[in-house]
Amino acid sequence: MNRSEDLIFRCFASGSSGNCYYLGTRTKGILIDAGISSRTIIRCLHEMHIAPSQIAGLLVTHDHADHIRSVGTLADRFHIPVYTTALIHEGMEQNHGLHKKISANKRYFKIGEPWQLAGLNINSFEVDHDATQCVGFFIDNGEQHFMLLTDCGSPNENIANFIRQANHIVIEANHDEDILLNGNYPIYLKERVLSDKGHQSNHTCGQLLSSNYHTGMRNIFLCHLSEENNDPKVALNTVANYFAGIGIQNGKDIHIQALERLNPSPIYILNNEIIHII
Repeated sequence: MNRSEDLIFRCFASGSSGNCYYLGTRTKGILIDAGISSRTIIRCLHEMHIAPSQIAGLLVTHDHADHIRSVGTLADRFHIPVYTTALIHEGMEQNHGLHKKISANKRYFKIGEPWQLAGLNINSFEVDHDATQCVGFFIDNGEQHFMLLTDCGSPNENIANFIRQANHIVIEANHDEDILLNGNYPIYLKERVLSDKGHQSNHTCGQLLSSNYHTGMRNIFLCHLSEENNDPKVALNTVANYFAGIGIQNGKDIHIQALERLNPSPIYILNNEIIHII
């Protein structure tokens, strides 16, 4: 039976054109990043019967425009608190990709220091990416453990440790190396994507997840796929093959899905099943 207190997740958009995610219940929750138009975000919330006043906070991973475009607008128009580190707040203030600057709604957290919001226990970890600073999030409601890792150039042991605790993971599978290297990107941009502060490939994603698999792992949502240098089927098959190599079958033992770049996802209930859609 679907309950009002079930933990639910929805991706509004994921990719270089913009990123935004909802995590919470049917009555209150948080947004993670707001790199798409505020109008689209409000429409997606409305489809879920959630008003902006039910958003307890907006968490920001880093200060690139595709993650912060509407942060200031949401903070100003709907008085939604914006939570991130002091460095990322500074970076956002200098970024012309932020449509409206944040004034009275800034909130701060320190990486690695847990805190609570909207009935959720929230922790953060540092991620290598070429932003002012970049973080991922590990969030739980006391029962289910959710992890979001986007724009990750080089995974580390701290990230692996959180994967070994997470039931539901949103994780970057940005590019396929062969498509990237044989594509039309200029050399400097290819080098940026492939660098230790660039983006995570399908293979790196599959290796990272499968080498840290545990029996509590349920759902994997591949995010931030490149339009030019990846294909959803390639990403999904690459990651699924790594799990197959350790005897874990996609669709039976675990659920792997590539999130769409521009279209909102279904609303997922995050429980002990491998997938459950409202």
